[in-house]
This record gives sequence, structure tokens and C-alpha cells, in this order.
Amino acid sequence: MADETVQDEGANAQQAKYWNEVAGPKWVALSDSINGQIEPLGRVAIERAQIEVGHRVLDVGCGCGHSSIDLAERVGAQGRVEGLDLSEPMLAEARTRSAGMDNLSFAAADVQSHALDRAGYDRIFSRFGVMFFADPQAAFANLRSALRPTGRMTFVCWQEIAKNPWMAVPGAAAAKHVEMPPSPEPHAPGPFAFADAERTQGILEAAGFERVEVESLKQPLTIGRGLSDAQLVDFSLQMGPAGAAMREADEAQRSRLRASVAEAIEPYKADGGLVMDSAAWVFSAF
Repeated sequence: MADETVQDEGANAQQAKYWNEVAGPKWVALSDSINGQIEPLGRVAIERAQIEVGHRVLDVGCGCGHSSIDLAERVGAQGRVEGLDLSEPMLAEARTRSAGMDNLSFAAADVQSHALDRAGYDRIFSRFGVMFFADPQAAFANLRSALRPTGRMTFVCWQEIAKNPWMAVPGAAAAKHVEMPPSPEPHAPGPFAFADAERTQGILEAAGFERVEVESLKQPLTIGRGLSDAQLVDFSLQMGPAGAAMREADEAQRSRLRASVAEAIEPYKADGGLVMDSAAWVFSAF
């Protein structure tokens, strides 16, 4: 399995720093739990992508490599999958998980500026990995240039936070006890940057895609399957607004946050974890 490091983070330096120093190590530690939560949505997106044996596929924001491995198994030995991400810790985990897969490689790169193979890919895919671009139109234009004439790009991203209680509920519980960090601009890089489907469609069209399709995907997710009650609280406190609050809190505040979040998530306990609604978009662009 060949890999390369071409970290061209200049166009997205703030996100590169965050995913290498803050989020990346956290996601590696929680990778199995996070994957268990989002895999059902990613599988729907992969089905929409219509991956075939022999395809060359680019997995954007591949993280710890779960989706890349799935894609590589689908394209077979005749195909190839290349995973790109900003986070070196997550890429190291991806390489470990995929050891021995000769049709899969990873590189550290910023899709906004990385020199992709022109018209080199049959499919471009992303499972919650495209919402963090500082300049999304530039990133998608670069991706569009990398698609073959018959290719398609498919990605899944979150709808607004109010429709995703797995993140909203712990955040609201945390806000009762600490002053929350200022809310980012609605379309700033982050998990909900593409919550506005109409705006996202406009970005894709401006980047050169001629046809854009969007599907609303709403279904319950099982969060933290197999974790203890204490681990479920800690897991809930790692994500989104609650995670930002924990980073800013002192030890006394953190104790209160844990108690508040434990109470808030109690009604959602089921199926060996937390069962909470989710809302995502699946975009397909040609």
C-alpha cells in the first residue's frame, strides 16, 4: 500500500491545525464509536454513488479510513481508492487499519489547493468530510476538474443542528452551566456548513457541476453502542458545542457539565447506547 504526505495546508491552515492538534487525536481515540454512529448514513451515500468494480475513487476527508476501506472492497483489485485528509493522526490510524490492502492509499492534503489528477477519477466520495473548506467553491472546482466525463461526486453532510439532537442535546445541557463559545458564522467551516441545501447546490453549480441532486436522509442513529454510562457521557461531551465548552471549563465546571449531560441523555438510552434522531443531506453532482 503506497502512501504519501503532501500537506499543502496553506489555504486552510486553521482547519489543518484543528484537525491535527485538537480533533484528530480525539477522533482516533473514539474512531470505533464514531464510525458506528455514522456508518449507516455513509452506506446510503455509497449506494447512491454507484461504485463499480474497477473504478478509481477519491475519498475526501477520509479520516480514520473506514469509508475508504469500504470503497476499496467494492472496487476490487482492478480498481483503486485514494483517501485524502488534513489530519496526520487520523491518516496514521487509516494506514494501520488498511494494512495489506494494495488498492488503497492515503495522503495528507488540502483539497482546495492539492494538485489532483485531471479527469482521473470515476467517482469522488465523502462521508462527512467536505464541510470544513475555507473556500468551498475553490475546493469543489478542483474536485470537478478531477472527475472523468462520466463521473459523479457523492457526499453526505449534516442538516442543521436543531435536527440533530445527538449534538444539540449535550450542547444545550452544557450551556446551562458555562458560557458557551460564540457561535460561528452560519456557513463557516464546520459540521453544519452545508446545512442550507439550496446554498450548497449553488456552490456546486458555481464550481462547474452541471447537475446536482439532493436527498434528505432522516433516521435514528445509535450512538456509543457498547459504552458504559460514564463513557456515554464522556463521548457526548466530545462533540460540537459541548466539546468546545469542556475545553474552556475548569474542573468544577466540568463536573457540573458531566452531571447535566448525564441527565439530558438519560431518556435516549436504548439498544446498548443512545438512540437519537439525525438529519443529513446526500448530494450527488455530475
